[in-house]
Amino acid sequence: MPFDRRTFLAAGTAGLAGAALGGLASNAEAATWETVLDGTFSNYGTLEAAWNYRYPWGSDHNGSARMYASATDHSQVYLEAGGVLVLKATPVPQNEGNSGADPHLPIRYHSGAIHAKQQITVTDQFPGWEVKGEFQAPSTRGTWPAFWLTGATSWPPESDILEFKGDARNWFNTYKNASGAWSNTVVGVNDPGSWHGYRAWITKVNASDVDIHYYLDGNWVGQHRGANFAGKPMWLIVNLQMEGSSGSPGPTTPTYYRARNVYVGRNRA
Repeated sequence: MPFDRRTFLAAGTAGLAGAALGGLASNAEAATWETVLDGTFSNYGTLEAAWNYRYPWGSDHNGSARMYASATDHSQVYLEAGGVLVLKATPVPQNEGNSGADPHLPIRYHSGAIHAKQQITVTDQFPGWEVKGEFQAPSTRGTWPAFWLTGATSWPPESDILEFKGDARNWFNTYKNASGAWSNTVVGVNDPGSWHGYRAWITKVNASDVDIHYYLDGNWVGQHRGANFAGKPMWLIVNLQMEGSSGSPGPTTPTYYRARNVYVGRNRA
């Protein structure tokens, strides 16, 4: 049975937490739940206090979009009423050369990305984390939106909570698993361009590994074992990449990816 934070925190009173989480939360009764990230899209002040623009490593990644955004440039990353973040991918006619990241695709779009300043690290002190949000995701060929965790000091680990690759299927991915490879749970989503909820519940299960439970619209869809995730700081990223794994050619008109109610919480043991 998948866990949520209510199960995690309540288990101590019933004497179940040790069994459920490998003995790492045997005193859940004394544990404290902390909100780490919430309500950050209400205005640019809250956005910029909690998030940095672009990727942690810069403007380029593994598709054909180059990320542009700053405190004075909201052409590709901006806010709408009601606490909604918008990432916009715009085709560019001029030749900007190739992406600086493998596989070095030609840059055909300007787009947007943000990453949280608070890194996520699963430890004995913080053995349980919840990461979730609501999104309107593009899903046509050539659009590659994501909401994901990736190693801040090494790669792997990686956990993809939302990833559409050119069709209406979301890819919940974890790398590496116990076999040193990817675990994938691929789920069809009815109208990804409408609001849907995507969630990961991450728990430390032994000295080196975590379990990640994935949810779509509040429904549990799968569990992956993340090997050697424990103790590894991870970035949380929201980005709209283009083409690459989502196919090409991509759209010839602007593409929009919206997010709201992005939340991160953790259990302090």
